[in-house]
Amino acid sequence: MMRKCHVRFLGEGDTVTCASLPDKKTAGVDGVKSLSPKGRLILVNSLKIDGKASPTRRVWIPKPGSEEKRGLGIPTISDRAKQALVKLALEPEWEARFEPNSFGFRPGRSCHDAIAQIFSAIKQKAKYVLDADISKCFDRINHKKLLEKLNTFPTMKRQIKAWLKAGVMDSKELFPTLEGTPQGGVISPLLANIALHGLENRIAEVFPIKEQRINGKGVKIRTPDFIRYADDFVVLHEDITVIQKCKQVIAEWLDGMSLELKPSKTRISHTFHKYENNVGFHFLGFYVRQYPVGNYRSSHGTTGKILGFTTIITPSPEKLQRHMQKIGDIIDAHKTAPQAALIGHLNPVIRGWANYYATVSSKRSFSLADFILYQQLRAWAKFRHPGQNSHETNRKYWHTVGKDNWCFSTIEEKNPLKLQKHTEPAISYHIKVQGGRSPFDGDWAYWGSRLGKHPELTTRVATLLKKQKGKCTYCGNYFKDGDIWEVDHILPRSQGGKDTYVNLQLLHRHCHDLKTANDSSYGNKDGRNAAPKPSTKN
Repeated sequence: MMRKCHVRFLGEGDTVTCASLPDKKTAGVDGVKSLSPKGRLILVNSLKIDGKASPTRRVWIPKPGSEEKRGLGIPTISDRAKQALVKLALEPEWEARFEPNSFGFRPGRSCHDAIAQIFSAIKQKAKYVLDADISKCFDRINHKKLLEKLNTFPTMKRQIKAWLKAGVMDSKELFPTLEGTPQGGVISPLLANIALHGLENRIAEVFPIKEQRINGKGVKIRTPDFIRYADDFVVLHEDITVIQKCKQVIAEWLDGMSLELKPSKTRISHTFHKYENNVGFHFLGFYVRQYPVGNYRSSHGTTGKILGFTTIITPSPEKLQRHMQKIGDIIDAHKTAPQAALIGHLNPVIRGWANYYATVSSKRSFSLADFILYQQLRAWAKFRHPGQNSHETNRKYWHTVGKDNWCFSTIEEKNPLKLQKHTEPAISYHIKVQGGRSPFDGDWAYWGSRLGKHPELTTRVATLLKKQKGKCTYCGNYFKDGDIWEVDHILPRSQGGKDTYVNLQLLHRHCHDLKTANDSSYGNKDGRNAAPKPSTKN
């Protein structure tokens, strides 16, 4: 069994749901964390959209970088299964209707697509920006307006209403849910997107593209760029009066859903010049700003005109500080642990953070992170050997591995366990998803290619996806966004199989379970799947 991967990638600021964390077993009010295979079959055969729902269980989790806590509403196992069915029915329709610049909680879209759209909107022209956040979006959505917008058939409407009105159990006390859709449910992110659908179109209605004469010349006034990720969004335009008017229009539109902007997280800035002591803006863990440069390094407009600035997107300094604090906490918790254990806990954290930011100008941030990490590890080494000089201590933990002469690694000669550096991932700029695309449009070649190039994908999984042309080698079906996949040894390691690409394949989780069961039954020893592949005939 290899590392489990889930196709739905979570980014900075993303909301946690039960569906997004398939291996995090959290019980609802029924007290059931997971089911046996037999229990799953029984549940599947008993599922029915009957308009009934159990209350959710309140679980409080800390908000990153804040003393506040976020309340999750964890549904029962039965309700999670029913919500997944309802989502499968509703999502294709809404994916065909959603606005092109909405990126949060949507299959095939990510934080990196939103950042790529922002870069595209400002790379040719400096603009004012309305950086806004909706206050307690999930907790305050108007149920009546949401159900009206859903406009679905009565059975589905009754079931969704039952989930919205089911209430929440907190410390053995039942509280009514008169508004909002609880974070933690499978269907909650889709319902939140439906509630916010139409905001981009409203901006386009109020500010259509039009021609205006300025100093005797015809000038095209463009529609503001609106980019939304869940309840966070930015509005970009070169005219400050348009941005100020957008703020009013958005506030009026949100009032119709019983929502409002959060004053502490809503501000107006400029990407190049200072405006009200603000320059640049933070979005999804990235810092976006334009810097003045000489003609040699300056960006050029579409007509070849030198713009005098360049657009640079970097990791947010706050996110870097929080990341290094997390690494420091891990090191402190492993003061007396073996070096291999420390490396094993640090590598996933470093790899995930570096991969997330490997699509922007992160070279300086990565180098700084590696410098701070070295200082933290030196302090860890000195604590373990207080009587030794620095040179002797360094020789115990830093070795030459390949071309790296200063690598924090174990001492094994053949297969040393080494600490990954932040600078290891190659900077590779992300290609934004095409605006009108949907994973349900049937273009498997396009979506299979995008899955294999996702910035947060490991090299091993991306290589296998490309090798298998986006298909599971067991069932022959394409991998889709939302699928859970696992890396499998074709010939099990217990039977002499090696950990090489020739002996690896990417399978759906359920296909992996079937293949593993048949490996045991048939005693596969010839390097191929012992079990016959499932028939595709009806």
